[in-house]
Amino acid sequence: MIGSLRGQVISRSPAGEILIEVGGVGYRVTAGPATSARLGDPGDDVFVWVHHHIREDQQVLYGFASESEREAFEALLGAHGVGPALALAILSVHSPDALAQVIARDDVAALCLVPGVGKKTAARLLIELKSRLDGVPTTSLDVSGSATSTHDHSGSRSALTDVRDGLAELGYGSEEIAEATRDLAGDDPALLLKVALRRLASGARR
Repeated sequence: MIGSLRGQVISRSPAGEILIEVGGVGYRVTAGPATSARLGDPGDDVFVWVHHHIREDQQVLYGFASESEREAFEALLGAHGVGPALALAILSVHSPDALAQVIARDDVAALCLVPGVGKKTAARLLIELKSRLDGVPTTSLDVSGSATSTHDHSGSRSALTDVRDGLAELGYGSEEIAEATRDLAGDDPALLLKVALRRLASGARR
């Protein structure tokens, strides 16, 4: 099975499919929006981690910018009722780092930010994913941007929940909230809210 590809981007579709040429052969790779953007433009040389998904009626290559993303994707596929589309949707909202934190905190609200995931589904996934994501290498970013361990999350649940609730009250949508709070860690809601608002303001100026 194919585990990675190194080659040149030939084209990229709005739907997230990337055509990568390796040794004269073009491989169609499906990726999430964030990964697709990070892999570059047509003509760029790229390296992509691949999950080779095989079913009776088709074979699909799913591409990831890091090995931890691929491992998290494969762990998600092992959960009941999670197919490739939902697994990609989850990783489009929560990076492997953030997902590890969500699971450690039993943060149903954070998982419900994923389109199509309700409270019942989120609660079930949190239970299933605790063991499946154990061992997937992750790091998280604190509000200063420093790398921190994802093992100790005491006190973080209420802080992030308060931040998300505050952003929702300000009129921000679920995708904006998910992006603004990605990888945030800490127990000071006011400080986390400032960081999230700064991210949102920075994104609006681009």
